[in-house]
Amino acid sequence: MSQAWPERPTLGVVHHKRSQQKFSLTRHAPAEDIGFFVKHYWIIRWNLGDSPPHEQGVIPNPCVNLAIERGQSGIFAPSTAKSSHLIQGQGCVFGIKFKPGGFYPFHQLPISRMREHPLDVRTLLGLEAERLEADILPLADDAEMVGRIERLLRPGLPARDETVIFINRIIDGIAADRELTRVEQVCERAGVNVRKLQRLFDQYVGVGPKWVIQLHRLQNAAEILDHEPRQDWAHLALALGYYDQSHFIRDFKSILGVTPEEYARGEG
Repeated sequence: MSQAWPERPTLGVVHHKRSQQKFSLTRHAPAEDIGFFVKHYWIIRWNLGDSPPHEQGVIPNPCVNLAIERGQSGIFAPSTAKSSHLIQGQGCVFGIKFKPGGFYPFHQLPISRMREHPLDVRTLLGLEAERLEADILPLADDAEMVGRIERLLRPGLPARDETVIFINRIIDGIAADRELTRVEQVCERAGVNVRKLQRLFDQYVGVGPKWVIQLHRLQNAAEILDHEPRQDWAHLALALGYYDQSHFIRDFKSILGVTPEEYARGEG
């Protein structure tokens, strides 16, 4: 049985359709020179007024993110599980989402080391977090925000690293082909052995290729459930490349924190 994929992505937001009532999320393309390293900029704005705080779940992705947020700014390696963020009152967050591997040329240390120790934004943008927050977050115009960030990024752009292209070609292939379910298949197509691929992912991405394969299948599942909660679980598991329904459920819960059925009910 074929599975219809949703027309609009969740943008990594848990229960995306429901969450749109709480905040706005926009994405903005980088300038061409910066675009070798940066996938896009993202801006979240909210005004809950006197309404109760909202806890928003975020599906992980294989990208380093720099987030500018009052008192919480930092540069964060990819997480391996859903994270939660509390929004209340009125506020804004500005983010830089680097391409997979795109942050490594700036820092030249394995991204996996950042998982436990996020970096200060000063290491990349040259300004203290408090100064950036005061300069960027009050701006009402998204284009002006992006322009200011790019003026800070551009002087420190490193030389282009061809390994970033190689890694993105691999990850794009994983996202596009649901038949790719094993690291060995990826290696065969890329012409590289498993050990080398794992080493490159540890160094440039911060998570392993097996996890990236798993993530894309489960992100597809979350998008499907956001649009159509009523599913035949066996058929959905098969459409996502799983031969065992219980394996699909176990993987889904390991990243989203709830079972597919619980997610479909609006939990998580």
